[in-house]
Amino acid sequence: MNESKAFKPFIPADKVLPEITPVSIVLGILLAVLFGGANAYLGLRVGMTVSASIPAAVISMGVIRKILRRDSILENNIVQTIGSAGESLAAGAIFTLPALFMWASEGGTETPSLIEIALIAFVGGVIGILFMIPLRTALIVQEHGTLPYPEGKACAEVLMAGEEGGESASTVFLGLGVSAIYKFIADGLCIFPSEVDFEIKSYKGSGIGMDVLPALLGVGYICGAKVSSYLLAGGTLGWFVIMPLIALFGGDAVIYPGTDPINTLGPFDLWGTYIRYIGAGAVAAGGIMSLIKSLPLIVRTFRQAVKGFGAKAGVSNRTTQDLPMNVVFIGIGIMAVFMWLCPAIPVNLLGAVIIIIFGFFLQPYHPVW
Repeated sequence: MNESKAFKPFIPADKVLPEITPVSIVLGILLAVLFGGANAYLGLRVGMTVSASIPAAVISMGVIRKILRRDSILENNIVQTIGSAGESLAAGAIFTLPALFMWASEGGTETPSLIEIALIAFVGGVIGILFMIPLRTALIVQEHGTLPYPEGKACAEVLMAGEEGGESASTVFLGLGVSAIYKFIADGLCIFPSEVDFEIKSYKGSGIGMDVLPALLGVGYICGAKVSSYLLAGGTLGWFVIMPLIALFGGDAVIYPGTDPINTLGPFDLWGTYIRYIGAGAVAAGGIMSLIKSLPLIVRTFRQAVKGFGAKAGVSNRTTQDLPMNVVFIGIGIMAVFMWLCPAIPVNLLGAVIIIIFGFFLQPYHPVW
């Protein structure tokens, strides 16, 4: 950990401001429903979701500060946290539950009902919250300045811009407006394309393609030059090295998941058929490596959580108030029993325990990415 970057909250720990209020809870739930539904549709449609944290932070800042005339940044933070939870829960559902539908189409199980989907999402959400309680101090406080959280940093910058007001807040809303106008002109009115591609015929199998969108520009700015350079290097390697090699040595072979001979595929067919899967594998491998690197931290955190079981809560300030570990373990146990006994969730007791164990130890690598 970099000691020069010790964790220091924007609002002092001993300062009390409105935080978990009826306004923040109701507005957060509305944004969670909105972004959850939008991301569920988008994810099932195109196979990816968009982060709801940043737009939720902007909307909450606009509603709470501009319309309701409330000036607590902590309320804004609660709103964007609840709002982004809807997107996270939707992503967890749409990237896993379709497997049940595919299995049902082959006669392996029954098609899951809406009640079953809702209960699975409920259990997953509750378990995820309980898991993050013992991990919060280790991953957020102790590793502050070490683990990159580009999305969380962007949300913090948005909220702090609203707190400062004036030109900083105006810049946020100006960027939101310009991006919306650009998106409407490009994809709504179709005056110019938002996707640009060019095939290099003299270099078989290669080409150049990109999405010209303000959202991607913002992502690059949030991630920073180092992470963005990794993405650019990966794209360059795929388009100018791997794809030409596939075209050169593939010949008339048909390689899964492709269904046509490689010599009949253009650059963009090669990208969609092979490079996309190679990229997904690279992301999975990166997640596994991040998990391995984080194992000492995970074990240390788990050991600290076990030591805290049954301990009485001491004097704490606003930023260190967590549920006691005995409450956390009891809650996790209740969720395991609920999964086992609930008829709508087809899991036995061993399966529930395995879900709990793997869920805890595989969860921490996600924030690193």
